[in-house]
Amino acid sequence: MCNAYVVKTQPHDLYTPLPVPKEPWVDILMDFVLGLPRSKRGRDSIFVVVDRFSKMAHFIPCHKTDDATNIADLFFREIVRLHGVPKSIVSDRDVKFLSYFWKVLWGKLGTKLLFSTTCHPQTDGQTEVVNRTLTQLLRAVIQKNLKNWEDCLPFIEFAYNRSVHSTTEFSPFEIGHILFLKRGGLFNAFPNLGRKVIKSATKEEICFLISPS
Repeated sequence: MCNAYVVKTQPHDLYTPLPVPKEPWVDILMDFVLGLPRSKRGRDSIFVVVDRFSKMAHFIPCHKTDDATNIADLFFREIVRLHGVPKSIVSDRDVKFLSYFWKVLWGKLGTKLLFSTTCHPQTDGQTEVVNRTLTQLLRAVIQKNLKNWEDCLPFIEFAYNRSVHSTTEFSPFEIGHILFLKRGGLFNAFPNLGRKVIKSATKEEICFLISPS
């Protein structure tokens, strides 16, 4: 029997702290950078998706007029195919948008909702920081060629995910790769490797990643 779809909402002054994520791409943030110059392909906005655990981000060009169906298409094509379906989404979009977004997404999977997914119609400040960094990188890269921002986006995303994050002291790429190797059992063959704690945004210990001592 399928679990019911859950959307938790509270008044703005009663938001509770978000739970600490325990693995990559299970708890994510969604936001948008709007009002960009229209690119050569006619896009004028960026769909920003951030993994709360590793801090990895994907910057997806889109249109300001895209509705929940269009965004669900982009999300499935650019996020789900790489990382799977998350269990929670934090977004400042309204509950109606998020509810329809999930219905369209699960429809693409050809199934009903198989687990309870929580959507938080709020933001915890992380996406604002990412958006600000993205805007700064765009300004530095495109300079006077304003319509070329979409062509520059893959390079900007790569540079962002290679940068060491101040919270984790690792780049998003490093966290993802170390976890991948650990899960594959590679580190079991090297008993002399030491353990290093990666801390979450709240400085709580959320996992042990193995690295050379």
